[in-house]
Amino acid sequence: MADYKDPENTILMELKGGTVVIELLPEIAPEHCARMKSLARSGAYDNVVFHRVIDGFMAQTGDVANGNTSKNFNMGRAGTGGSDMPDLPAEFSGIPHDRGTLGAARSQNPNSANSQFFINFSDNHFLNRQYTVYGRVVSGMEHVDAITRGEPPREPDVMISVKVAADAAA
Repeated sequence: MADYKDPENTILMELKGGTVVIELLPEIAPEHCARMKSLARSGAYDNVVFHRVIDGFMAQTGDVANGNTSKNFNMGRAGTGGSDMPDLPAEFSGIPHDRGTLGAARSQNPNSANSQFFINFSDNHFLNRQYTVYGRVVSGMEHVDAITRGEPPREPDVMISVKVAADAAA
């Protein structure tokens, strides 16, 4: 296993081009980090599409109800679902939405984040204090940059697998 600063709070996301390493920020957004780890550990994020990818803005994924290409996939509904767990309360902070940060996707209700998230392609500071930041890409951003664009993409990329680094040692 690679030498990660905090393997329990590091996510390994396998994309078609390679591995994206995400450092979670549990001291900033503990409930969002716990949810991501829970869904990763259950395999819920595996084979889920990037359903909304806007050049210069962000790549959104994580609809485990409708976006899983190997289970109940419905591209027309991808982006409208979540997990079977309750929605999360907002955990807004002063952490800016910089390039490579992970933000919790939600509806107009600030306390509606569930399983969906986005990775910022650029600094999107207009989102600051409006969407929960709970992680940042520490390596592999070039693989995120290569995700197929579209709302939805004609042939969407998927998260092949998403694991907690502490579990990947086995």
